[in-house]
Amino acid sequence: MKRIAIWSAAGLMLWAIAAQAQSENHPTENLKVFRGEVSDSQCALNVHSLTRSHQEMLKSKSMGGTSTSCSLYCIKNLGGEFVLAAGKTVYRLDKQDAVRDFAGQKAKITGTLDPKTKTIHVEKVEIEAQQ
Repeated sequence: MKRIAIWSAAGLMLWAIAAQAQSENHPTENLKVFRGEVSDSQCALNVHSLTRSHQEMLKSKSMGGTSTSCSLYCIKNLGGEFVLAAGKTVYRLDKQDAVRDFAGQKAKITGTLDPKTKTIHVEKVEIEAQQ
């Protein structure tokens, strides 16, 4: 009888440890919504922009005529990465392929934030409705 109780307790403990590890890897209870423009790090972090936007590049027409074309150019040719520009705050995005189709657009990103690296672990991306 003691053996059964010990094995049951061990099994229950292993199950609890596995459940805790799963919740740490996928903390759905910590999901938040972030809003802003899916931009490139070059423009959003003032690498070649004084206004944290595509404004200068669009005026020069050197990187296309839209925010989308500017972002894609900077990613492809200048070593940038997709970020979420939310006012003066810029968040890194961990799933670059998930946000590529939203480049240069206002978006709503659902995910979890790593505050140390200011990286959003992207779960879902949607176009932000224009008001």
